[in-house]
Amino acid sequence: MTSTSNVKRFDSNLFNPDVLTKADIKDMVNNLIRTIRLRYPANNENANVAENLEKLGLTTPERDEAALKTFLGKSTYDDLIAALGNITAEDLFRDKYLGKYSKSYREYASSTLEQLSKPTLVDLFCGSGGLSLGLIQSGFRVVFANDIEKAALQTYSFNHPEIEGRNITMGGIESIASNIDEYVSESVDVIAGGPPCQGFSEANRQRLIDDPRNKLYKYYVESVRHLKPKIFIMENVKGMLKVANQVVEDFNSSGAHYDISFKIFNAKDYGVPQNRERLIYVGIREDIAEKNNISADKVIKSIMSDASDEYTPLSAALYGLKPLEASRVKNNTKLENDKIGYLIDNSIPKENSYIEKINEGMKNDLVFNHKARYNNDRDIEIYGRMIPGDRSDSSRIADIMPYQSRNDIFKDKYFKLIPDRICKTITAHMKFDCNMYIHPSQARGLTPREAARVQSYPDDFFFQGSLTKTYQQIGNSVPPLLAREIGSRIIKYVY
Repeated sequence: MTSTSNVKRFDSNLFNPDVLTKADIKDMVNNLIRTIRLRYPANNENANVAENLEKLGLTTPERDEAALKTFLGKSTYDDLIAALGNITAEDLFRDKYLGKYSKSYREYASSTLEQLSKPTLVDLFCGSGGLSLGLIQSGFRVVFANDIEKAALQTYSFNHPEIEGRNITMGGIESIASNIDEYVSESVDVIAGGPPCQGFSEANRQRLIDDPRNKLYKYYVESVRHLKPKIFIMENVKGMLKVANQVVEDFNSSGAHYDISFKIFNAKDYGVPQNRERLIYVGIREDIAEKNNISADKVIKSIMSDASDEYTPLSAALYGLKPLEASRVKNNTKLENDKIGYLIDNSIPKENSYIEKINEGMKNDLVFNHKARYNNDRDIEIYGRMIPGDRSDSSRIADIMPYQSRNDIFKDKYFKLIPDRICKTITAHMKFDCNMYIHPSQARGLTPREAARVQSYPDDFFFQGSLTKTYQQIGNSVPPLLAREIGSRIIKYVY
């Protein structure tokens, strides 16, 4: 049996040093302080600071207030105590922003009868949770989620107080797959995930599951075989279509008994304002297919039937957000001000039908991750000269284009987005720069919040980690709107 010693579990206590570093926890405490100051600026005579610390999980039997002060440092500790004097324990329960920080609220949210009555979901390679979010929105509850990226799991855990913390794990799937039933104690209705498959291009010479570069895919198949979910969903790049039939064979030869179908879906057909094609597999356990007189192919066709040719333009996603300028201060990602934006801000954006849809009709009082990144003076000038639709070979920037001699290769090295059209595919490359994602009317790249809106994340979804990790999480995501559509089509077959 494969060792699980390198697998770490999260906790209902977000401030658990067993998973997060001291720096991670201090960042989260500072975010909490900022949130309280924006939401509750005045002192509350009914505040009980000691109780608030306990409810949050900042003080524990192993860490009293004195130890917390030492851990955080005097300045941060003093700011925290001052902020907690503005709220009550009740605020930690009823405030949708503060509740995410509260250990007490998280324990409550994960144990309600309403939550426990929902069909179960396991999300492998979960990332920041776009696929999970859409399936949760359609009525599922997560009983296990796994990834190897800490920042992505911080985001996942923070935004899902309704998921029991210990069911979110960090570690390689190879340490989990063969004994996954040790982590999942309930019967599983759905397994979802998108395992990386680097070796599919040579699948004509050997089976996909046997290619050593595809070990993660192999463990996904193994997890399905072990847990025997009623349905599985697997998402991957459209290039995998060339070996799609081989994937079906791999599942069948593993001993798993599923009716499987697949199709390339484009997120733009489901209200997402970007051109994003992905290969989606749906597998239905044979007994469930027979019981419901349904096939995977019929489910695929039902999802296709909801596709629309009325596309959502980029402008709908950018609507109402505060105009910003690019930062001109290099190597200072902590810098915040009115010009470049804030990690957390109380600038309440206007809404349109698209924003209402991704927010599920919920109003938001805070804006997260709407903060412009650094750009040098040359790039800012390039951005300012370009008009929507311009690329690197535009005559408007020929005299200052640094890649002019290679424009035949890098025509899209710079690209100014077109507001009334579908956005180009949001990718993890944004962690390096946003030159291919220049705002249509402002001389800067898209902020993480703008990119997240293009991916159809709701405005209260707060991405954790560094700026580069944030862009990476967003670029690697499955659009929640697409996942919501898939979930709405399969949930009827798991009861």
